[in-house]
Amino acid sequence: MSTPILPYGRQSISEDDIAAVTAVLRSDFLTQGPEVERFEASLREACGAKHAIAYSHGTAALFGACWAAGVGPGDEVVTSAITFAASANCAAYLGALPVFADVRPDTCGVDVASLERAITPKTKVLIPVDFTGQPADLAQVHALAKKHGLLVIEDAAHSLGALYQGEPVGCGRYADMTMLSFHPVKHITTGEGGAVLTNDDNLAHRLRLFRNHGIEREESRFVTQPSPGPWYHEMQELGHNFRLTDLQAALGRSQMTRLPAFVARRRAIAALYDKLLADLPRVRPLAQLQDRLSSYHLYAVQIDLAAAGKDRAQVMHELRQAGVGSQVHYIPVYRHPFHQRNLAAAGRPHRPEQFPNAEAYYAGALSLPMYPALTDQDVVKVVDALRQVVGIG
Repeated sequence: MSTPILPYGRQSISEDDIAAVTAVLRSDFLTQGPEVERFEASLREACGAKHAIAYSHGTAALFGACWAAGVGPGDEVVTSAITFAASANCAAYLGALPVFADVRPDTCGVDVASLERAITPKTKVLIPVDFTGQPADLAQVHALAKKHGLLVIEDAAHSLGALYQGEPVGCGRYADMTMLSFHPVKHITTGEGGAVLTNDDNLAHRLRLFRNHGIEREESRFVTQPSPGPWYHEMQELGHNFRLTDLQAALGRSQMTRLPAFVARRRAIAALYDKLLADLPRVRPLAQLQDRLSSYHLYAVQIDLAAAGKDRAQVMHELRQAGVGSQVHYIPVYRHPFHQRNLAAAGRPHRPEQFPNAEAYYAGALSLPMYPALTDQDVVKVVDALRQVVGIG
């Protein structure tokens, strides 16, 4: 009999979640109904934002945020070297050039000094990433953006429920827009889904326009003629169909009722990992800073593979044999062939030696299981397996 595997992440679906989705199936609206607005209201309330605009997935939300910011051909957008590719792709979709900044060696959040060095006269937007659930250095990024006349789109795909300087991620104090993701391994799920939070009325309007084909239905905003009747609308921009369905929104709204419990459990799991890993010098968790409180989408560590005498593939294989799943978050984005080609063509080649902290992190990065249903016994199992696989040093 094979050993059951603890995955690195997974969703938590309750009977209440199932009932919420079933109720929509029995209703008049499967999409473009009232559940989307109710879900958006729950996000506004939880994050303290004026507007929440739901999207069909987090990548679409980032895409929409860049479009709302006016990103286009000839522009540059700077983001972290260590993130999922979508943090950069959202700019490339619009013909802009994504460029990258190195990360801090302690948290793997974007390094603000490196971020400033990446700014050129072509830069339009900064996209700091709340890596693993710990907010980036948002006050410093905000000050840098104001100094250079740039917008900030916070990639908070990892950090719903986190706090920065005592305020919830998404409140908008230090970001013009904040993107959230609701993939199944995130804090809450809508299956696939995302949202953008903003306190700016104009950005909110553009975000809604973009997700619905660029179609305007508000009569006061018509540009060609007064409305001749209730059917009339104008496609004013080339938008996309990135709407969230009522089925997804109902699931998300039900999940939001458990967000505080989900985040509290993630923090408890992280604290137990910290305690149990303290006597394993070959396994180093990322640092947690005092002015912010992570919501722990991931629990990422760095493995001293040289001391263990094994490569990472072997470590992951042996952990899996012991019933422990793991993952690597992430390959530095500038290493991907698409971005290498784009950067070289633009005369901005990125070489690994330009990103010593990102390269050092990636060399030993490993994400351990982290999700609310993980028990204390499961965490002990993970650490015991690590102890056997990499040794105690």
